[in-house]
Amino acid sequence: MTTTTVSPESTATDSRTTAEFWFDPLCPWAWMTSRWMMEVEKVRPVDVTWSVMSLSVLNEGRDLPEDYRAMIDRGWGPVRVIIAARRDHGEEVVKPLYDAMGTRIHLGGERDYTKILEPALEEVGLPLELARYADTDEVDDLLRASHQRAIDLVGDEVGTPVVSVNGVAFFGPVVTPAPKGEAAGRLWDGCVLVAGTPGFYELKRSRDQGPIFD
Repeated sequence: MTTTTVSPESTATDSRTTAEFWFDPLCPWAWMTSRWMMEVEKVRPVDVTWSVMSLSVLNEGRDLPEDYRAMIDRGWGPVRVIIAARRDHGEEVVKPLYDAMGTRIHLGGERDYTKILEPALEEVGLPLELARYADTDEVDDLLRASHQRAIDLVGDEVGTPVVSVNGVAFFGPVVTPAPKGEAAGRLWDGCVLVAGTPGFYELKRSRDQGPIFD
């Protein structure tokens, strides 16, 4: 598989690539990766579709530390609301709603996820009534289907985010702070390259710092 380095000055006639990015708004590492993906869109001919996967779905029935289990059990609401918003108002509302929720969670430090729903919906210009889906399973079939599309690509031994491009999918990258400009583009080139290598599965080192939300 080959990749092409494209400068920000590339013309609109360049062929463009479509990528899909799966996230859970609770995950701070997915938030970091999403900020990187936004930079990639500026320096590479990539158009991103934003989709939901769910740490609550992923971790159903798993034995987890008590504090993490408590967070996961509270995590159904935001993803349900985003899925309901997409169903009723279209694909274009997913990313703005993710940004509005994620800003409150990761930059604002809000851990009561019920408090972010209506303010995020209002910011995006969506009906506040969508918040009611947080406490019901009415859209869970759609949520699970969106989640499963990501899992089918990378397996269930990883988490969020998942990125798919040109028939290649990978978990991550897990990175902090989010690279900007051409540094973001080079990381993208490398991820697509290694993920497209037959038989390649993992490249990893221990983390020695948490997310840097700049």
